[in-house]
Amino acid sequence: MDKTKKRRIQILAASVFWLGVWQAAAVAIGQEVFLVSPVQAIGTLVELLPQAEFWQRIGFSAGRILLGFGLGALSSAVLAVAAEKWEWVDALLAPVMQLVKATPVASFIILALVWVSGRSLSILISFLMVLPVLYSAVRTGIESADAQLLEMAQVFRLSLVRRVKAIWLPAILPAFRQGCSVALGICWKSGVAAEVIGLPDGSIGDALYRAKITLSTGELFAWTFVIILLSAGFEKLFLALLDKAVARVLGEDVTKND
Repeated sequence: MDKTKKRRIQILAASVFWLGVWQAAAVAIGQEVFLVSPVQAIGTLVELLPQAEFWQRIGFSAGRILLGFGLGALSSAVLAVAAEKWEWVDALLAPVMQLVKATPVASFIILALVWVSGRSLSILISFLMVLPVLYSAVRTGIESADAQLLEMAQVFRLSLVRRVKAIWLPAILPAFRQGCSVALGICWKSGVAAEVIGLPDGSIGDALYRAKITLSTGELFAWTFVIILLSAGFEKLFLALLDKAVARVLGEDVTKND
């Protein structure tokens, strides 16, 4: 049995164990208002699936949260390159990135409500939470580039395109990929938190809040399942597409070099 398959079996076994603990706790408490069983939560989710409103909420929230992620990823890459090239940009951005990392998400959400509407709040919050994570990742990748290869590229006067493909991309992409894995989870959590506070109509956060005030614990857990599945699903999909794009770009580069 290979290591990957063994790891998957271990994760599956651990998941079954904790679901069993959850089921036992729900039975022991015996109050659905406080804790529903996993069977009841899944049953509620199955009831939500055929409803058009369910999918509209997913589309609303996913579109805005992923837009914030995309803007954050693009901005972080541009700013990281600029900071590496110009020292004054690095000095200018350092306190800003530290401030964003240190400030609680709830504080940002409440402050942002002064400037933006509830419908746009998750975009801004997702953007802010992603920015310092991917900025640091790209900076780490840039700094890990092989100095000898850069000197050789300068000696042989390689074009910028060839330098990017042959030196910069192989250095940056592993760190960027790892950063994206972390940032995608953060942007979903912070984006939904922004919706719970901003309460835009037709969002997942609005559904969570409504479930809470009506004591619909089953719906609360069902929507939590949805958020977890969306976060994990989009992470795997994005990273798979990123890996495929990277392999294609670097593969073309190798072919050209040959």
